[in-house]
Amino acid sequence: KLICVKSTVPIGTGQGLIEKLQNNSVDERFYDVVSNPEFLREGSAVHDFFNPDRIIIGTESEKACTIMKEVYAPLIESQIPWFFTDISSSETIKYASNAFLATKLSFINEISNLCDQTGADIQDVAYGMGLDKRIGPAFLKPGPGFGGSCFPKDCNALYSIGARYGVPLFLVETALKINAEQKKKPIEKLSALMNESLTDKTVAILGLAFKNNTDDIRYSPAIDTIAILLEEGAHIKAYDPHATNNMRKLFPSIEYQSSAYDALYQADACIIMTEWEEFKTLDLGYMTNIMKSCILVDTRNLLNPAELLQYNFKYAMMGRS
Repeated sequence: KLICVKSTVPIGTGQGLIEKLQNNSVDERFYDVVSNPEFLREGSAVHDFFNPDRIIIGTESEKACTIMKEVYAPLIESQIPWFFTDISSSETIKYASNAFLATKLSFINEISNLCDQTGADIQDVAYGMGLDKRIGPAFLKPGPGFGGSCFPKDCNALYSIGARYGVPLFLVETALKINAEQKKKPIEKLSALMNESLTDKTVAILGLAFKNNTDDIRYSPAIDTIAILLEEGAHIKAYDPHATNNMRKLFPSIEYQSSAYDALYQADACIIMTEWEEFKTLDLGYMTNIMKSCILVDTRNLLNPAELLQYNFKYAMMGRS
């Protein structure tokens, strides 16, 4: 039997599985263990499976290599890069990849915060950085912090594994700290715009999922934003195209709406938390008619600053002063 582990597992899991089989007197001729991590994004998993950046296969068995190469033959024949390595290296590749991307996000968020103070435009800064082939444009979008099931979990796991082996992973630890601080930014920006207590203010939250095209709220920055608003005594009207039912389990007492405009009706302020396509085309003129006051925090830099000024919005973005 070929035992193929695709889940993201702590480094050493594959070897531990082999040892467990050996300790139970399973003849080594009867099995091979392979680490074959997946690199799928939520919302585009099927596309990513058939169009991967690379195929990583970790095993010390030539027989297992042959079988796995047959399994992936259609992708390998279409010139998808594939790479054989040992099990521990394969497991490490997955953790290190996610930790690097999380670090890249934390870095651009820090630069975004600097742009807020210097007057530089983070979109121009990120574009200029991304033209460098050594850096590339991916994961250079500032926001309210990363969430989801992978980056926070895998960074914490990698940091713990490093500690277990006596290798402090300072950069990974710092990326997590930056991310925790970044999740406070939406409320900091809102408070600066309103210049008054948030108690009894009605705030529309547009977007609850940690990213667009999914209903996943795990580690979503919206959770932190809602929690802080509730602590401040604000009233919340929330809308998300797909994640409402999941968020309702965490915050059953807040008011959920069936459209963005329903959430915005009579709101004192609005915070855009998720990069849904429909939020990019919000009718700003209509918003001025239905909101109590035109105050908006766009944590995803979806809207056009010139149009916001045209409609007399007091607004804040990430790294776009």
